[in-house]
Amino acid sequence: MWLDRLAGQSSSPSSSQPGSRAYSPAPRRTPSGLGPYITSQQRPGVTPRSSSLSLASTDSSASSFLAVSRRPNGSTLKESRTLYTGPDPAEILDKLLGDDGNNAAATTTSAPSSVSSISAEDLQLEFDFDGLSVRELALSEEPAIDGADLYRPQAAEEYEHDKAKFEDLHRSIRACDEVLSSVETNLTSFRNDLATVSADIETLQARSTALNVRLENRKAVEKGLGPVVEEISVPPAVVSKIAEGHIDESWVKVVAEIDKRATAYKKSTSSAPGSRGLQDLGPLLEKLVLKAIERIRDFLVAQIKALRSPHINAQIIQQQNFLKFKDLYTFLHKHHSTLADEIGLAYMNTMRWYYANQFTRYENALKKIKLHFLDKTDVLGNEDTSRKGTVLSSSKIAGPPHDAFNLGRRIDLLRTSNHIALSSYLAEEDQSTHYLEVPFRNFNLALIDNATAEYTFLASFFSSALNYSTISRHFAYIFEPTFQLGHNLTKSLVAESYDAIGVLLAVRLNQHFQFELQRRKIPAADGYLNGAAMLLWPRLQFIMDAHCESVRTLTSSLPSRPPTSKAEQGRLSAAPHVCTQRFGQLLHSVLALSSEAGDDEPVVTSLRRLRSEMEAFLTKYSTAFGNDRRKRERFLYNNYSLVLTIISDTHGKLAEEEQEHFEGLKTAFQEAA
Repeated sequence: MWLDRLAGQSSSPSSSQPGSRAYSPAPRRTPSGLGPYITSQQRPGVTPRSSSLSLASTDSSASSFLAVSRRPNGSTLKESRTLYTGPDPAEILDKLLGDDGNNAAATTTSAPSSVSSISAEDLQLEFDFDGLSVRELALSEEPAIDGADLYRPQAAEEYEHDKAKFEDLHRSIRACDEVLSSVETNLTSFRNDLATVSADIETLQARSTALNVRLENRKAVEKGLGPVVEEISVPPAVVSKIAEGHIDESWVKVVAEIDKRATAYKKSTSSAPGSRGLQDLGPLLEKLVLKAIERIRDFLVAQIKALRSPHINAQIIQQQNFLKFKDLYTFLHKHHSTLADEIGLAYMNTMRWYYANQFTRYENALKKIKLHFLDKTDVLGNEDTSRKGTVLSSSKIAGPPHDAFNLGRRIDLLRTSNHIALSSYLAEEDQSTHYLEVPFRNFNLALIDNATAEYTFLASFFSSALNYSTISRHFAYIFEPTFQLGHNLTKSLVAESYDAIGVLLAVRLNQHFQFELQRRKIPAADGYLNGAAMLLWPRLQFIMDAHCESVRTLTSSLPSRPPTSKAEQGRLSAAPHVCTQRFGQLLHSVLALSSEAGDDEPVVTSLRRLRSEMEAFLTKYSTAFGNDRRKRERFLYNNYSLVLTIISDTHGKLAEEEQEHFEGLKTAFQEAA
């Protein structure tokens, strides 16, 4: 029947093909393999479809293999269809539509018992015939079925050919299974490795966190303990440097480190006496300090010995070998003050000998300079003034003439910009004759320069260990014989000299030296210069007194009455007296050298007394003109005018006073002129 055909067609697994819709107008059902009609058994004569994938089919089923065709997805399986060999559908349809109901009932009853009856529910189904009637649908041609889609029995060759293909496919599938199994194994291993790595990362993160915590704790501990450990630890390199290293700037730095450690050790010992680390460090530090003291002692003693070498420049050794290592003496004085004092005493004795020896040689060289010697005959009131020359050793020989009252170019010693002392060689070779201020200046200039250098060195080298009062005492001890040598030289120069200008020049030079020491801030040498001043000022007073006494003597020798003979009166002249010329020159010299002097200097008093004596002499001398008042006043005017002319180019407060005084005298006797 047609319905049975529909049931048979619906059981085909290939009913999903698009071409089956032309003869299957019923609505699409689920792919269950059953049609819209439920049958109890298969239609007779229709062989169920068997799978074409089974390679173990029997001979009875070998003819039921479907022909396979390649699917669009690339599979080697082909969709197969079973050829229908049942009744003609047109006949079945004629029977269904015929007028003879009996024929229909007979047909229905003659249907195989395997076909189930049509229920009312089945008759209520709506079929889609695409606009065709049932007759037209029955008479329509069935769509052509591709021979490739028809299943037909296979020959042995085709079977063998398909078998080989399926075996190749099977082997390919097995190979793919093996590859996939290997990939699965690798992926499983990779997954396990990833799990292990993940666990390791978690472990590392935990360890990193723990290490960060430990690091922070260690930093906190190190911040607190670092300075303490640094203070009480001594690196091996420091020990090696102290014991065997060359003494240079780096060695001084290492000694400073040792001093720092020793200071910290003493401080820590007082605060934590029971520390194990401090107990271990103590002996090592003590040995290092003793070793450093030993090496410093040897180094300083070697430098002190070098100062006693002949023709050595002490200032070079002081600058290069002492001042560069002054911290060593500080370290020595701090850790072994007794040894430091002994080394300091050795240095002071060495320099005491050095300066005494050098300046003794220099004094001997200066003594060979020829000097003008002015004795008591070179006073103002002596009319027979001789001109003599001598050397400092007081052996009198004939020398070039000199002027005891004229300053001349002798003042250049105060104005010169050359502050270098005459060398011993030049002093010995000099054949010129000089005044006493030349050796005085050169000796004291050299002494002041050396005293400045030595005091500066002492203040720099010993300042960190000693106070300045102690340094001043050391300086005085070193220069005591040298200062005494300078005082002796000053005494020998001025003791028998009547050179008022030379002594006053020495006084001004001494004052300049005092100002220079104040500028250099060297107070320790003030005692020497004060002692020199105490030698010069009394001698200057003595010389000025000698001049006053000579004028007084000259005044006393004048006759008390005017001459009575005409011959004697004819020899009288109103021209200035020779003593007036000398007095004017001496006054000019003193005023020129006292332009910056104060009113409290002894020379001011002496100069005024000398002026009074000179005025008394001129007044008494003018009485020789008798009753001739005009000549007498002219004589006085000429003398005072000469003095005023001589001192007119001087400057200073004292010079202005003297100029004003003599200007008044000149004016008083000007009418007679």
